[in-house]
Amino acid sequence: MVATTEKDGATWYRCEECGMLFDVESDAEAHEENCDTDSPSYLQ
Repeated sequence: MVATTEKDGATWYRCEECGMLFDVESDAEAHEENCDTDSPSYLQ
């Protein structure tokens, strides 16, 4: 589930799995569906 956060007068959407922030809710939801906190792709 995507959490909302207010910061600097704007609403941000946070992936509850890894904490990554998005400014578009649909982007956060798409990321969260594919989020794999056990092996993040940036560590490959």
